[in-house]
Amino acid sequence: MKKNDYLWAAALLGVVLFLIHPVTNNLFVTVTKVHPYVMGFIKISILATMGDLLAVRITSGEFKRRPGILYRFIVWGFLGMAFVLVFDLFANGVSGAMKDGLLQKAADGSLLKAFFSSLFNNLIFAPTFMAFHRIIDTYIDMGEGRLGRILKVRLVDVVHGISWHDFISFVVLKTIPIFWIPMHTITYMLPNEYRILMLAFLSIMLGVIMALAKKRNLEVNHAKLY
Repeated sequence: MKKNDYLWAAALLGVVLFLIHPVTNNLFVTVTKVHPYVMGFIKISILATMGDLLAVRITSGEFKRRPGILYRFIVWGFLGMAFVLVFDLFANGVSGAMKDGLLQKAADGSLLKAFFSSLFNNLIFAPTFMAFHRIIDTYIDMGEGRLGRILKVRLVDVVHGISWHDFISFVVLKTIPIFWIPMHTITYMLPNEYRILMLAFLSIMLGVIMALAKKRNLEVNHAKLY
C-alpha cells in the first residue's frame, strides 16, 4: 500500500467514526433533519468523490485526480440534493398508492413497502439520473476539466461520445435489477436521515465493483494480444 492508500482509508475511517460516536451521531441526525438539502450535498459530494478516486486507483494502480474533479464534486453535490427529494417522493408516493388500494398495503418500514419504493425509484428515476450524470461527466471529460473548454463542447459531440449500448446493456439492464433495486430496498428500510448516506456508501461499493470488472477486462484483452 502507498501513502495515498492510507490517507484514503483514514478519511473513510474518519467518516465512519463520526457517524458512530454518540455525540457526533446526534449532531449528524439533528443537522440532517433541519438542513436535509445541505447535508444531501455534503454526504454525496464527499463520499461519491472518494468513490471516484478509489475507482481510478483500482484501474490505474495509483490515486490520480481526474480532470475537473472540483466540477465533478459539485455535480455530485447537486445530485445529492436531488436524491433527498426523490427518495421522499417515492416513499410517500408508494404510501399514497397503498392507501388508495393501488398497491398491496404494508406497514412503514416493512420489506414490501421498501421494495416497492426501491422498484419504482429505480425504474422511473434512476435511468434518467444515470443518463444525465453520464452526459455531464462526458462534458467534463471532453473539456479536459477546464471550464472554458467545457462550455465550448457541443451537445452533439457529447451524445456521440457516449457508448449508449454499454450504458443500456450494463448500467441500466444489469446494475439496476441486480444491484440497485435490492440495495435500495435495504436503504428504504432505514430511518430517513440515513438513506442518502447509505446511497453514498453504495456508490463507493458499485464504483469498486465496476472498476474491478474494468481492470479484469483490460487484463484479459491484454493477455489475448500475446
